[in-house]
Amino acid sequence: MTATGDARRAVEAVFRIESARLIAGLTRIVRDVGLAEELAQDAMVAALERWPETGIPDNPGAWLMATARNRAIDLLRRQERLARKVELLGREAESGPGRPEAAFARVEGGAEIEDDLLRLVFLSCHPVLSTRARVALTLRLVGGLRTDEIARAFLTSEATVQQRIVRAKKRLADARVPFEVPARVEWGERLASVLEVVYLVFNEGYAATAGDDWMRPALCEDALRLGRMVAGLLPKEPEAHGLVALMEIQASRSAARTGPTGEPVLLLEQNRSRWDRLLIRRGLAALARAEELGGTLGPYALQAAIAACHARARTAQETDWPRIAVLYEALGQVAPSPVVELNRAVAVGMAFGAAQGLAVADELAAEPALAGYHLLPSVRGDLLARLGRAAEARQEFLRAAALTRNARERALLEERAAEQEEGGTGRGRPPGS
Repeated sequence: MTATGDARRAVEAVFRIESARLIAGLTRIVRDVGLAEELAQDAMVAALERWPETGIPDNPGAWLMATARNRAIDLLRRQERLARKVELLGREAESGPGRPEAAFARVEGGAEIEDDLLRLVFLSCHPVLSTRARVALTLRLVGGLRTDEIARAFLTSEATVQQRIVRAKKRLADARVPFEVPARVEWGERLASVLEVVYLVFNEGYAATAGDDWMRPALCEDALRLGRMVAGLLPKEPEAHGLVALMEIQASRSAARTGPTGEPVLLLEQNRSRWDRLLIRRGLAALARAEELGGTLGPYALQAAIAACHARARTAQETDWPRIAVLYEALGQVAPSPVVELNRAVAVGMAFGAAQGLAVADELAAEPALAGYHLLPSVRGDLLARLGRAAEARQEFLRAAALTRNARERALLEERAAEQEEGGTGRGRPPGS
């Protein structure tokens, strides 16, 4: 591999990790999220030009921020706002390189929020945007997801997502929306979008849509941190605690989700001694807080209750699948979606037999939103395998492998297809981790 190739891979990797913080810091400076994204992209181009010659800097994130900040200064000069802005940038520079979080916003009551990422989430979830536009824009800016990855999460087309993002940035600029955490009275109308975005970012880190890695831990960590902050700001909001509970419990399995070479390990085959008991305790405590606040459990608290069933089971065999099936049915009532119904098919299959689970999954075969969703044939393949219909199971696993864009997941599905050769030597094992 050439030095240029190494540098390009390094730039892409660093930018994927740092882009959200970079854009957040730049948005605070230039007060325009679209412009901030352009400046961040300019810094990436500069890195692609410079790093092959100079080598990768010791702190590449700080290098990108310094480069983008310098370009922002040049831009502000041209816009004749140098005096006020340069003074602000000078104060920020004194706080140390790569520390865009040094400045903070004030919210009602004088509380200080020292996190530009959280402000960027609230900005992107502003009421002037439609719900779908809010989520798409925030996934792009905060999650660092590409357009195709966001389209995959929404089960929609890339063109649709791209239009939403472009229009959202223009709408924010036209409305001159300030880069700040809103007053407490305004949080409620943005909360649903904020929680949705945080969880979608977590999901992309927990099971990457594409690429060579099964997980992207940095995204999980960012989402957990943001979720905990939101729950701290809204201590009486059950769904905020429900989301934290869900992410804590799911994150507790991280160490057990991959094997020695990075290959995926499915939920029922994981070594549960490797689950992080501290994260489980934190998750169960957050779930208890959500339940104590009363009322009907929302989608995140219900999903956390499902995750808790797995966390409380000392072995896979002790999993309370009938309760999980009931919880998925409840989830389908408050947040109906084909994906929830597919998960219910898995639970029904485990609780009441593969034939009943397959009947639920087969009802989704004509669902347009799942036409290119690899987990539908994956679930059907597993249920067919458990029924001894090896040839059909093999075809479903191969179809699922062709649909996924994650290399690790593709290899696992191809392995499961191979297990069905010669009458089915492999055992059925439900997907999920």
